[in-house]
Amino acid sequence: MAMTLGRSSIFIALVVLGVWASQAKCRTLNEVSMSERHEQWMARYGRTYENNAEKERRFKIFKDNVEFIENFNNAGNRPYKLSVNEYADQTNEEFRASRNGYKRSSNSKSSQTSFRYEDVSAVPSSIDWRKKGAVTPIKDQGQCGCCWAFSAVAATEGITQLKTGKLISLSEQELVDCDTSGEDQGCEGGLMGRLLSLSFKTKDLPQKQTILTKELMVLVTPIKRLPMPPKSPAMKMFLQIARRHC
Repeated sequence: MAMTLGRSSIFIALVVLGVWASQAKCRTLNEVSMSERHEQWMARYGRTYENNAEKERRFKIFKDNVEFIENFNNAGNRPYKLSVNEYADQTNEEFRASRNGYKRSSNSKSSQTSFRYEDVSAVPSSIDWRKKGAVTPIKDQGQCGCCWAFSAVAATEGITQLKTGKLISLSEQELVDCDTSGEDQGCEGGLMGRLLSLSFKTKDLPQKQTILTKELMVLVTPIKRLPMPPKSPAMKMFLQIARRHC
């Protein structure tokens, strides 16, 4: 009897040990698989980290986010699906801070303007401007907090197409680099209203698309000394281009 109980105990212990080893192996395989996914994700989005400690911390966040996404999609009770994107190694708090960190100046004032269509009542319930050919392909602002430039440029692109019939993709980078005074602070945020007002006053954005197109954009970098006489024709042309672009 005692021998039978002893054998039963050994058998149970072996079963438990086998189950534990199987679970541990499964967890290890999952960790390896997730680590490979993280490496592939880093390569796809060009992500690098300062050191191994930062990489390990970001991997933990990445793993938690991926598991949340998979559990959400597997539940099957939502009308939409989630997917892994370039922000998968950020916490919700970090993502919000990177997109909502703009602090508007206390000196800024907004003025009300008249709306030319305020008395129009016969309007459709919705309009898909993509079907009108007034929307350029999707663009990505990356880690730069410049939604103000993207929204202003998108509006200008659409208005230009509706006025001229030509859909031209303009450069948000030009605005981020050149419009850094007042409310607009490059990648640290800005206001699209001021930019649109400036655009339509100067008539530069809708009519002179070369100012904003990447293909024809001239990059101007600071120089310590002039490489040519200030009054030379080449320098005059250089200064004219610099004034036009910034």
